[in-house]
Amino acid sequence: MPQSGRRPADPPAPGAPAATALLTVEFQRGVVGEASALPELAREARDSGMLARVAALVDAAHGAGVQVLHAVAERRPDGRGTGANARLFRAAARLPVRQLTGSPAVEVAPPIRVAEEDLVVRRLHGLSPLAGTGVDALLRNLGIRTLVVVGVSANIAVPNTVFDAVNLGYEAVVPADAVAGVPAAYTADVLRHTLALVATLTTTDALTARWAAEGAANAPGPH
Repeated sequence: MPQSGRRPADPPAPGAPAATALLTVEFQRGVVGEASALPELAREARDSGMLARVAALVDAAHGAGVQVLHAVAERRPDGRGTGANARLFRAAARLPVRQLTGSPAVEVAPPIRVAEEDLVVRRLHGLSPLAGTGVDALLRNLGIRTLVVVGVSANIAVPNTVFDAVNLGYEAVVPADAVAGVPAAYTADVLRHTLALVATLTTTDALTARWAAEGAANAPGPH
């Protein structure tokens, strides 16, 4: 084949904004909002400041050109396609607030601002937005190599998401102060003794500062 003499562009390095996505996990009104199906978890997310920190991370990601995805867990009113093979799934079907498709419970919760370029991805089954969904294909099509995982809960969905990300070949990053679970002491143990072994732990302030600097460096105009 004839050679053009032009080298193909190198892919962005892991951690670079163009190769990074921020994934909010179950940050929806029916989970962390005022009308939560899980009021203890919602209270911990609010009182710990996690809600505000995740919103700050989302804004910083928008400013730096980091792709944002919001992973929502929902179920059809007739329950079709939703698993019943775990105690958690069976209990969720009996809760007074149900995460029904099209209901306010499955809207992304304040104070997060959903931008036009954000992707809202929804699942009807499983414990993770990466298992048996199209999210992996979306990330690969976007050239993503690093996945920043935030949200709830540190008990189940966040660890599952991190494990799935690592198994799929992504670098996983977890801002330790942007996840919540119950009790709070358990969250700290999961971060220290489990997630620290497979993901890079950081803080909201460290990430927002980095993304703000990279956004300023990439802005048009003199530097």
